[in-house]
Amino acid sequence: MRTPPNERLTSGIADTPKARTRSEPAKSCPERRCILTGKVAARGSLIRLAISPEGLVLPDAHAKAPGRGAWLGVKRTELETALAKGQLKAALMRAFKGARLEIPADLPSRIETALTKALLDRLGLELRAGNVVLGTARIEEQARSGRAELLLHACDASEDGRKKLDQAWRVGRDVEGSGERGIVLPLDRAALSVALGRDNVVHLALNDSAAAGRVLGALGRLLHFLEGTLPSVDIGKPGFSGCQDEQLNA
Repeated sequence: MRTPPNERLTSGIADTPKARTRSEPAKSCPERRCILTGKVAARGSLIRLAISPEGLVLPDAHAKAPGRGAWLGVKRTELETALAKGQLKAALMRAFKGARLEIPADLPSRIETALTKALLDRLGLELRAGNVVLGTARIEEQARSGRAELLLHACDASEDGRKKLDQAWRVGRDVEGSGERGIVLPLDRAALSVALGRDNVVHLALNDSAAAGRVLGALGRLLHFLEGTLPSVDIGKPGFSGCQDEQLNA
């Protein structure tokens, strides 16, 4: 099987990097080239597109679909412009070597949905692995004792509720007065509750640094596509370096 120019293969691209300590050197990340901008970036920070047997171009958020793939690193508005001007079609024709293609008009929405689902799937996996803490009282206790690596809030969480847990998190991280806060997700409590199979999930914490890194990887891709910014978070043993590949079997 031939591989398009933007799909340069490197050894071990299917492996999710383990968390490393600050003293350990950063390992090289598999890279891909965005078919629209030509910019090279870490594989885990881009979204892969694949084609169905019928030629339909679809998002492959977990980069698992067989066959050729093309990679995008642009924001949603940039993709919408490229789609309207025919630039995306031309780029895909080059990437897929003239294969018969059908680009759905709602491709940007499909990508957003796929990236959102990838984040929710990751949170669900981490919950089942015992890496997610739920319940305001439990989160506050673990945050204040320094055992919460990452603090997340639903977008419809109350300001008072966020402030209380943010303050406990700063105490546990010994950064009082820094103004550091947990991350507000682009997801409401209803979406989180369905994904995690629990009632009224408004706040959650990750108690494992590698798990926090995996969640940050999925969240970073979604926020980038939505033209947001992932706040800088020091999770002690960095698990997110742009190398993260959101794999469901990780």
